[in-house]
Amino acid sequence: MDKEFVRNDNGNGDQEPTKEEKPSALMEKIQQLGQTNVPQLSQDSKIHCLTIIGQIEGHLQLPPQNKTTKYEHIIPQLVAIEQNPKIEGLLIILNTVGGDVEAGLAISEMLSSLSKPTVSIVLGGGHSIGVPIAVSCDYSFIAETATMTIHPIRLTGLVIGVPQTFEYLDKMQDRVIRFVTKHSKISENHFKDLMFATGNLTRDIGTNVIGIDAVNSGLIDEVGGIGQALKKLNELIELRNEENERLVQ
Repeated sequence: MDKEFVRNDNGNGDQEPTKEEKPSALMEKIQQLGQTNVPQLSQDSKIHCLTIIGQIEGHLQLPPQNKTTKYEHIIPQLVAIEQNPKIEGLLIILNTVGGDVEAGLAISEMLSSLSKPTVSIVLGGGHSIGVPIAVSCDYSFIAETATMTIHPIRLTGLVIGVPQTFEYLDKMQDRVIRFVTKHSKISENHFKDLMFATGNLTRDIGTNVIGIDAVNSGLIDEVGGIGQALKKLNELIELRNEENERLVQ
């Protein structure tokens, strides 16, 4: 008999798939989370790396050809990281075009409220709602060639043309502005100037800042790569451990 038709009787007359037919745990992780490892007890490293790439998917599912980061996958991982005693620091790697505003803000708020040291690094791009995520960590890096696009919030789809719609958009935009200015060194006026600038983007209102420009504006802390980011994260972990030791004494 062929292997694919072999079944095991579980005693109730029901048939169970053989071991060969069951998907491996590794494949399930890749399919569900887009990566091979999730925040579990690790023997190798005290640092967990979390990637946020493509488009941030919120309440609406994006087409299958879009490369996305789903917020319903990120949020449980952040909870697991906070609870895992073996994980002492978190490295966030960003290369995103932006996406759902509320999902991006939810991720940003969770990152900023973690008790463990966090460092973010923007590689390639950290556009739109990726900006609050980048600045939500304790320390932020940007690659020399990476870019960040700052622009006003826009709605896609059906828009009801009444004053309340524009008031809602304005309030949502204020939430983004307040979060960014609270978690970075950029002033509110400067951030608004970048957001509403005309002539910088070909078909849009806003500004595209590159590497050192993001640092000079106070948006990002430092220009650097993965080596500098890991070094900084290890320093923050050591400082936190020293503070905890002093509290115990």
